Amino acid sequence: MEERKGKFGYWLRNSISARMIVVGFLLVVLLIPLEFVKSLIYERSSRQVEVVREINNKWGNEVIISGPILKIPYKTIEKTEHFNSDTKKYETRTETITNIAYIFPDDLNVEADVNTLERNRAIYKSVVFTADMNVSGTFPKIDLSEKDIPLSDILWEKATVVIQTTNIKGIRSNMEVQLNDSALALNPKFTKDYLNTIQSQVIPEFETKAKQAMPFSFTIKVNGSERLQFIPIGKESKVSMTSNWHSPSFNGNFLPIEDSKTINKEGFNADWEVYQINRQFEQVFYNTLPNLTHFAFGADLIIPVDEYQKSERTAKYGFLVIGLTFLVFLMIQIGSKIYIHPFQYVLIGLALVLFYTLLISISEHSSFLKAYLISASAVMLLITVYSKIVFKEMKFPVLIAFSLSSLYGFIYVIIQLENYALLVGSVGLFVILAIIMFASRKLDWK
Repeated sequence: MEERKGKFGYWLRNSISARMIVVGFLLVVLLIPLEFVKSLIYERSSRQVEVVREINNKWGNEVIISGPILKIPYKTIEKTEHFNSDTKKYETRTETITNIAYIFPDDLNVEADVNTLERNRAIYKSVVFTADMNVSGTFPKIDLSEKDIPLSDILWEKATVVIQTTNIKGIRSNMEVQLNDSALALNPKFTKDYLNTIQSQVIPEFETKAKQAMPFSFTIKVNGSERLQFIPIGKESKVSMTSNWHSPSFNGNFLPIEDSKTINKEGFNADWEVYQINRQFEQVFYNTLPNLTHFAFGADLIIPVDEYQKSERTAKYGFLVIGLTFLVFLMIQIGSKIYIHPFQYVLIGLALVLFYTLLISISEHSSFLKAYLISASAVMLLITVYSKIVFKEMKFPVLIAFSLSSLYGFIYVIIQLENYALLVGSVGLFVILAIIMFASRKLDWK
């Protein structure tokens, strides 16, 4: 029995196949703590999203503005025939039904001054904003002839102005809309739609005003977060946005005019011009207002760097880092005839896994670059010193330090790239494989 154990021990210490099997098995085992690290990154990232959402909810969520819109009731006469069982004859019943016409403006001009602020909770950050907006334009002369609605059927005394927005609770000023010479107070109306409705009091002397184009204007101050957007309901919609935020992301169905856009560290300016021909909806709707948020445009005002996303991308290369590091140690072991115990491989692997926990924790309090440099340097120093103790000389630890620094540098470059990450990664892996093939060409595999 002892002789058999001795043969197994000799085979384990001296057989290249045995060493490769052991190293491969340990590599697979180390995938378990690596998966725990990925779960930790996901957990911290989810916590960040939760905290940012809570901050934004208290301040005010995304802001989408649609309006103003004229809401004009009109009546229609509906005749139906019913059979009277007593007289055995059909009788005609007349019923008056009230319908609604929603009329969009001919011209819509918006000037938005957006002031952003950073809000912190513990280690998490969010960007919120306060937007001061001046909205003006012109409503057309009222004409519902396309629906064969006579002027006598329009309920002029019940006409109002409505404005829709996603963020009523963020409004920080009393609102009223100026229509011709009338100042109309605005108040919210109950609705379950995504766009909340604010409706004015009835328009005085509207029948007289409606005989010609009607200028309007209003101001609104609103707190929001993440994004500010507008729906181009005018035949000609013009929006000008100015902000102190340095890294906006313009979004939606329409981009700003290229010549008008300026972005620098002090903030940005952008202008949009959208015409009726550019969007696929008409200027008048009847009975219900459709959801037009698909046509909204504006800017995202968020913190652009996501450290957790970079940490997650880095952790995806964990198997590659551990595998190549083990391969370097295995080739040194085979070439130098120095025995490395499997437990020493485990310690080296755990040190490599620890890099990712260091990266996450440090990046939460500093920039990703500093966290990466500190974590990589600490792990490289630890493994280099440990390999000096194992190999009893300096040339192999220097080789290991060079290999780890090259590997961590290569991965950092890939993480920073977006469009060329796959190309650079593929070329880099090809070069690494070529180096390994060249370095192992003279090894005695017996």
